[in-house]
Amino acid sequence: MKLMPERSALNIVPFIDIMLVLLCIVLSISSFIAQGKIEVHLPSSSSQAEPEHKVPLMVEANAQGALYLDGQATTTELLRAQLQSIPREQHVQLRIDEECNFAVFIGIIDVLKELNHDNFSIATKKS
Repeated sequence: MKLMPERSALNIVPFIDIMLVLLCIVLSISSFIAQGKIEVHLPSSSSQAEPEHKVPLMVEANAQGALYLDGQATTTELLRAQLQSIPREQHVQLRIDEECNFAVFIGIIDVLKELNHDNFSIATKKS
């Protein structure tokens, strides 16, 4: 006569732990997918970087959205033509009024991107 070995109880605690971790991961990912972004609060700058270039080309926009290139009034189309004539190595500094419409800023960035002009900086004031 054979004796049946005694069966030990199934320990489900590790299984529950694994399922809870997977549930947390799924909930975290699903909230990211639902919102489409991760909320990020950027810190403000306490110092102002000094430009490496001695004489940058200045592109400015006032609160009303008027554009200026080195103090001379211009438009987005004229700015494109003027920036096309300068070398890509020439440093361009953007000085945009904080009250200026964001679309004006994006228009300037689009012109720089279209011309593959990556040598620019954005001027800020110390906080």
